[in-house]
Amino acid sequence: MPPRYSYWTILAGGLPTAFRAAERADLLPTFNRIREKHPDAEMKWFARGRLWASPEDAKADLLRARARRSRDWRPGGEHRDPRQKFTSRSERQTTRPERKPRRPGERPSGPAGPARARAVRPPRKRQR
Repeated sequence: MPPRYSYWTILAGGLPTAFRAAERADLLPTFNRIREKHPDAEMKWFARGRLWASPEDAKADLLRARARRSRDWRPGGEHRDPRQKFTSRSERQTTRPERKPRRPGERPSGPAGPARARAVRPPRKRQR
C-alpha cells in the first residue's frame, strides 16, 4: 500500500503520535482515550507537509496560493522560461564567422592535412 500524504493525526503534548487515519471518525475512539491522560491532545489534518485544523482549510490555502501566481510563474530562483537562454539554430548560423572559399584542388590545412601529419610524427626506426 503506498504511503498517505494527507491524513488525520493525533497530536499529544505538541508532538505527533503514530495514530493516523483518512477519516476523522476512525480516530475518534483513540483520540478520546489519549485525551483522558493528555488534556492538551488535539486532532489535526496533515497535508503538503503542514498541519491544518481541517481538510477544508488546507484546500482553501491551496486555492489562495494558486490564485497569487501568474501564468509565467516558475518554482525557485528566477521566474522566467529556462529555455529562453538558448537561441534558435538559424540565429547561430548567421553569427558564424565567414570562411575563406577554397581554390579547386587545394587541400585543407590542419590536423588532417599532410603537412601537419609529417611534422608531428617522428620517423619510424627499424627494429631488428
